[in-house]
Amino acid sequence: MPLADPRPILAAARHARHGVGAFNTTLLEHTEALVAGAEAAGAPLVVQISENAVRYHGGLRPLALASLALAESATVPVVLHLDHAESVDLVHQAVDLGFTSVMFDGSRLPDDENRATTQQVVSYCHAHGVAVEAELGEIGGKNGVHAPGVRTDPAQARQFCADTGVDSLAVAVGTAHAMASRDAVIDLDLVAALAEAVPVPLVLHGSSGVDDATLRTVVTRGMTKINIATHLNKVFTREIRDRLDADPQLLDARAYVAPARDAMAAEVERLLRLLGPQTTAALS
Repeated sequence: MPLADPRPILAAARHARHGVGAFNTTLLEHTEALVAGAEAAGAPLVVQISENAVRYHGGLRPLALASLALAESATVPVVLHLDHAESVDLVHQAVDLGFTSVMFDGSRLPDDENRATTQQVVSYCHAHGVAVEAELGEIGGKNGVHAPGVRTDPAQARQFCADTGVDSLAVAVGTAHAMASRDAVIDLDLVAALAEAVPVPLVLHGSSGVDDATLRTVVTRGMTKINIATHLNKVFTREIRDRLDADPQLLDARAYVAPARDAMAAEVERLLRLLGPQTTAALS
């Protein structure tokens, strides 16, 4: 099916207090795993390509076209999203390639410049039918990381949305990017306050650091788009390591990458069921 527009998907999930899984891809096999997991769960999916992944491949087009082909062959709605783009030119490239969503990350810019540039990105993207996510201030785990305890102010977040016209907003509530352990402490009262104050769906970056029970709680408190990358990379890499350790003579990459892809797909399915409408089966 055609690539999905994230706006109605996120709006419906926000209204129902469900989460939408947004998972990063770096390799073709990652995208295959994401789509397979979403199809098994019967859930919509956001496939994310970050600016870091673009640098790894030397350009956006190769991974984007492969992911686009897989997304269009999926039996569930799939959004193709450009993640953490600090380059406006890269945003334009994504729009030209057919992405339906971008995140412009101006969080390291001075506040006035962030707002002005984000508004320009919104105007351009909306004219091309593309949704825009932005970030107010920095989430932990990047250069210039927040000092401990720094959080997004609800009133400032509401004004940022009014000034820029963004369709969703990433906020700081206690997570950090690239966490390898799932022990982040989330300010749940702040999540609820932000959900009340901000007129667009909220995005939780750094969700790899959040345990299952807290993920469920944050979506019921009002967080909608749940970004997970490092946790799925751990699943993928652990399976490869186990296969190579078990057979040091293994040479065919397909023999160890395929099980890693399958393990990642299974975890994607589990996470999407966890984030979505809850049934006994979803929690098993």
